Amino acid sequence: MTSSLVLVANSGDDSISTFHLQDGALERIAVTEGLTGTSTFVVDADRDLVYAGVKGDVPGIVTLALDRATGRLTPQSRLDLPDGGMNYLALARGGSVLLGASYGGGYGISSTVVDGVVSEPTSRIEFPNLHAVLPSADGRFAYFVSLGADLLAQYALSSDASLTPLDPATVAAPDGSGPRHLVLNAGGDAVYVLTEFSGEVLHYSRDAESGVLTFHDAASAVDPSKNLGHSEFGADPLANHYIWGADLHFGSGDRFLWASERTESTLGALPIATDASPSAATSFTVTETQPRGFAISPDGKFLVAAGERSTTVSLYAVDGDRLELRQQAETGNGANWVRFV
Repeated sequence: MTSSLVLVANSGDDSISTFHLQDGALERIAVTEGLTGTSTFVVDADRDLVYAGVKGDVPGIVTLALDRATGRLTPQSRLDLPDGGMNYLALARGGSVLLGASYGGGYGISSTVVDGVVSEPTSRIEFPNLHAVLPSADGRFAYFVSLGADLLAQYALSSDASLTPLDPATVAAPDGSGPRHLVLNAGGDAVYVLTEFSGEVLHYSRDAESGVLTFHDAASAVDPSKNLGHSEFGADPLANHYIWGADLHFGSGDRFLWASERTESTLGALPIATDASPSAATSFTVTETQPRGFAISPDGKFLVAAGERSTTVSLYAVDGDRLELRQQAETGNGANWVRFV
């Protein structure tokens, strides 16, 4: 018997749905409302705390306590962020540091966390259209992705949550590629970035001691049979049939990277070689409409995908680079973020 919780943010309904996943089936057990425009959250599973980015007149980060039995989320505290809401949140150093990236505000933050209370930012960085942030597993480094400037900014992360630029402070992505989301492999020696406009997975080698990234190679994450065009900043990808890359996650064992593309609503699997290099995606699954977010269970057996233009989530069994649809379950409007707990 396998059992876990899955959380899904529904920005259109200002809510987070909680699902119970047991024996290959999803059951929605709670919906927590009042989270205006929530489109990102991060979970501290050890403390059963959820940090959710909210929008509205005064954007911010809300700390919620998770009741695992009922699935309910109860607000505990809030940090206001008048300069713009977060598009990505990440925890580091055992949950004592919270990192955030604001796309609209063009800034990133690092804050300390004590008993679930997020401090005013200790450090603030600025780059256009920051889209994601990733801490290293040991909590010594943090990497921010700027879609607007086609770069990764790399920092040392101290115990007091301060950010210090590495040398070099930034690493380039291909011009016009639109780097968006990033992940780190289990070995800690490779970072992968999904691009929104070119639909590629960029592979950067990583020096674990210095934290410095070096561009290595890239592979396509989109279905070539769909004949999607290269997108550009400000263009309507649906009207122009352009690439619209979104989310990126590792499958079990780091053998495959899974990437979502929103124009054709696909999930693609990219094989990862023993030298950490990615190959072009080998299989594609049509999923929920406009899949901004998805997640893979820690054991690699299941994938849950959400669609911005769908009110359901899809549950798949994962077999290598193949997906078998098991169930669709109602969640809400504008579903865009999925996490296993």
